[in-house]
Amino acid sequence: MVAPARLVAALEEARIGTTFNQYAEGPRAPLLRARLAAYLEARRTARTLLVGEAPGYRGARVSGIPFTSERQLTGTGPAEATATIVHRVLAELGLEEDVLLWNVVPTHPGTERSNRAPTPAEVAAGLRFLEPLAAGRSLVAVGRLAERALGPPSVCHPSHGGAKAFRSGLASVTSRADLQGERRVRLGTHPSGDPKHVPLMVASELVRFELLAGERDDELSSAQTPERGASPAAAALCAGSEAASPDAFVAYPSDPSGRGARRMVELRDHGCLAPGRA
Repeated sequence: MVAPARLVAALEEARIGTTFNQYAEGPRAPLLRARLAAYLEARRTARTLLVGEAPGYRGARVSGIPFTSERQLTGTGPAEATATIVHRVLAELGLEEDVLLWNVVPTHPGTERSNRAPTPAEVAAGLRFLEPLAAGRSLVAVGRLAERALGPPSVCHPSHGGAKAFRSGLASVTSRADLQGERRVRLGTHPSGDPKHVPLMVASELVRFELLAGERDDELSSAQTPERGASPAAAALCAGSEAASPDAFVAYPSDPSGRGARRMVELRDHGCLAPGRA
């Protein structure tokens, strides 16, 4: 995992669309940076990364910690229903110390009194902060936007009556065997070049590709049948990203041409993906 201080420093410099960067703007920014760095350090060994959409105006915009309100930290200040539910469920399931909380977009889209949905471009820009945190951890998306950005597994967002479904979903996905092992990820540029099409599926530890530099998706039609362990076809799934090590992998089934989804099916059928992953 990247050093917490280094990630927080990069986040301080970030400008993600028109979101409010609570780690750079306002008199509380130094406090929020210190809190986030301490939180990341405390959860350094957490095996699961629980990823929501974006900070809320009553949550991480004020507290600096994803899915956490100021009231939970200090006993004063605004409370947030989602934060209350998330921490209660984690405590009930005995997962508090083994889950790192984060958001697809780490800075706040909205105002001091309201939230808005992040734009596709803001989602794409926010993913670079998720990558180093995801390395070696199992990812669980919270809500539809996070699921669209990261793929399954996902759980229902706890807001608007979703608390029960959130709890049962989290209990289910964290007990599944395929979430117990290590999962490394690399998030790169989508083959279409369109920020609306961000990486949708992150492969599990059951998939191990050697991603080669310089291969593109349009070359895949002439590629040989994929083989487990190393394949030019697997390299094309990374289309345009930097060279990756053999234990970094990514898939883009959201490619609007349909090629990404077809490649996932092709790789599954040839034994490169576990059943149900395509």
